[in-house]
Amino acid sequence: KAVRPDALICVDHEGGRVQRFRTDGFTHLPPMRALGELWMRDALRASNAASACGYVLGSELRACGVDFSFTPVLDLDWGGSGVIGDRAFHADARVVTLLAKSLMHGLLEAGVANCGKHFPGHGFVKADSHTDIPVDRRSLKAILSDDAAPYGWLSTVLTSVMPAHVVY
Repeated sequence: KAVRPDALICVDHEGGRVQRFRTDGFTHLPPMRALGELWMRDALRASNAASACGYVLGSELRACGVDFSFTPVLDLDWGGSGVIGDRAFHADARVVTLLAKSLMHGLLEAGVANCGKHFPGHGFVKADSHTDIPVDRRSLKAILSDDAAPYGWLSTVLTSVMPAHVVY
């Protein structure tokens, strides 16, 4: 920032197993599935917890000069993807949307931009795109009506979108 004030400092920091900063006072945040499980018991508490997670995540990153975090995961938890797994909030696109919106509000309150990922969805395929070439053979209609639904519903709060590395 001293060399170039307009440089965008970004990190892939979601909480759970994808939390790049783990020491020096950073709060260890739960995987997003924990919020989805809480939703099933108490939706209001889960929404509040998601907002708090977003605010803590954002505040800690902002204090270190980070502008942007590649979170939240908007993939649906179809149950078979090891790479997505507990990073997904839930299997229901409506629950994913509501919890992600709360998380993003917390991030935005802290001054950190967000990134919905992995468009249009990575949660259905088992292969890890870091090591394999995942292929999703479902119809475009199925993918857009299920997996991609949160993107349209969150269009007013999404700062950016990361595409999935999946063959459709």
